[in-house]
Amino acid sequence: MQELVNKSMFTVVFRLVALTLLINAALVWPAWALTPKQQYLRAEKAYAALKKNPRHQKYRDRWLGCIEKYQKVYRLDPSGPWAAAGLYRSGLLYLELHKRSYLTADRQEAVDAFRRVIHRYPKSRYTPKSRSKLAGLGKSVATPKETVSAKHLKKANAAYKQLMNSTAKKKYRDQWEKRIDHFQLAYRSYTRGPHAAESLYMIGLLYKGLSVKSHSKADHDKAMYYFRRVKREFPGSAFADKAGAEVIGNRPTGTAKMDDGDPPSAIIAGNKTDPGAGFPDAQAQQSGLVTVQKLRFWSNPSYTRIVIDADRETKFSHRLLKKDPAIKKPQRLYIDLSKSRLGKDIKKFVPINDELLSDARAGQYTGRSVRIVVDIKSFKTYKIFSLKNPFRIVLDVWGEDSDRRVARSSDLRVRPPTGKLPPGAIARQLALGVSRIVIDPGHGGKDYGAPGYLKGVHEKDIVLQIAKRLARKVESDLNCDAVLTRTTDRYLTLEERTAIANTQNADLFISIHTNAVRNRKAYGIETFFLNLATDDEAILVAARENATSAKNISDLESILNDLMQNSKINESSRLAAMVQAEMCLHLKKHFSHIRSKGVKKAPFYVLLGAQMPALLVETSFISNPRECKRLTSKKYQDELCNGIIRGIRKYIKETSPTAFNHPSTKWDKKG
Repeated sequence: MQELVNKSMFTVVFRLVALTLLINAALVWPAWALTPKQQYLRAEKAYAALKKNPRHQKYRDRWLGCIEKYQKVYRLDPSGPWAAAGLYRSGLLYLELHKRSYLTADRQEAVDAFRRVIHRYPKSRYTPKSRSKLAGLGKSVATPKETVSAKHLKKANAAYKQLMNSTAKKKYRDQWEKRIDHFQLAYRSYTRGPHAAESLYMIGLLYKGLSVKSHSKADHDKAMYYFRRVKREFPGSAFADKAGAEVIGNRPTGTAKMDDGDPPSAIIAGNKTDPGAGFPDAQAQQSGLVTVQKLRFWSNPSYTRIVIDADRETKFSHRLLKKDPAIKKPQRLYIDLSKSRLGKDIKKFVPINDELLSDARAGQYTGRSVRIVVDIKSFKTYKIFSLKNPFRIVLDVWGEDSDRRVARSSDLRVRPPTGKLPPGAIARQLALGVSRIVIDPGHGGKDYGAPGYLKGVHEKDIVLQIAKRLARKVESDLNCDAVLTRTTDRYLTLEERTAIANTQNADLFISIHTNAVRNRKAYGIETFFLNLATDDEAILVAARENATSAKNISDLESILNDLMQNSKINESSRLAAMVQAEMCLHLKKHFSHIRSKGVKKAPFYVLLGAQMPALLVETSFISNPRECKRLTSKKYQDELCNGIIRGIRKYIKETSPTAFNHPSTKWDKKG
């Protein structure tokens, strides 16, 4: 009998221990590994706890923490059954927050969430609820952006009907491209609005029609790209089904399926380009003229970057013109390229329509020169510089509020009735506060980067693996947003990477690379920040990462002094020093033969124009046998990322001492 009692007690104890372990495991399970359903239940639990605690309801970050959990449900699987629920609940919480904050921005966030449910998930049971909430908010929810978007869409549809009714106009490519421009304008006016899906779908439809006339595979690829974007960005909309049917019915036999996440090589930043970009055509070579091939741009409300691509280097000049009301001309900036001609397929008019610029126009100014004109709405300052291999001219324009980071609602708390701000609130409102980090895996696509010592190992694959690990740790360990410049094996230009960081309003920019030299015995880790190079080795590293020559690096230094006036050089230097020190110190605890090559400075193209502290990490030598093998190891990648996280955390603590004091902030005890 006693033996049975003992066995029974042992069983009960064993089950309790097992249950405790399961609960603990669930609590520490990383957020990025949760299913949408698990994340939704987690959000519900957090919201229930908030409702029970009136003291916590006074603080903005408590509400935003719950909202973020609901929005993560949507981000985990935008096409899944839980996405609409997560968006709808985030809208409800924003309404609750608005009742306390009286901020128009909170009310508008709620409106946006409900509208996204309606337009992306029309068949969801949350769509009628969202309509009801919008109706309750009244007619005032209509935004200027939506009105402008509707106006542009109406004009675009009228122009489309005109084209379809004219056999003569269908014969000319420029007539098709004019209609595409109209729908591009409608989409860019409000990329999250109710007309965005229709605008993208119509762009795809126009490219499809153009491909029939032109017999061009590039046009067909563009059509498929836009149809896939509709499916990916608006999965629940009526146009997603139409776009899906186009993709299935129009894929040519024997062609490879394109990755839904990446545009075809002939589309960059929504602008048409020459598939042979970077190679002088025969006519241009015979005439001795440089061919201006394309215009690209990236923008946000306080920053715009425009890039002019040419097939060879040429001299250029620029001038800022004043506004001329007499002839109804806005303020303009023009760039003249000497000994140049326009490429056959260049898009001559590029609508930008952000808060700074209206558009960019390209024209053959004289028989031997090209003029690019940018129409300006407002700006604070601008910089123009050129890069080589291939030659391109970069124009950066900053708005009045570019010096101070646009305050994100997630960084602010509601002031308590006492009038005192809670701990850390002031620090989190300063420009030095860190809430979003852009991580840039170097190389990609046709750019393989440095070859590894081991067969089949390439830099572009290794750095993407490291960057993804680092992004997960940034979100789970630092509670910061992590944005990757690329998540797949795709090619990005160096100037595009910086533009992504600037337009994403990043607080830090970290570019991940692996080192390589001919001497296979060379090994170690080093971190760079933007500045004039101080030694020949740094120049060679910069030349390799810039895909250019050491001579071009020396030429670039002549313009760096002017370029770096707005750069965060001192902050970048401090961040680089902390990341390098913590990374090497941490790795030495787990691996032998860890060598710190220190912090260095060099003019890297990828860091030019960055508006935030920025650095480039050469993680190890992929050309070294031991370090190449380590770089392919999950354990080494993991500990390397832990070291980088330690350095970032140290930097955040020094710039915002109370950043990790709040009890809701995660802290890695290992760090």
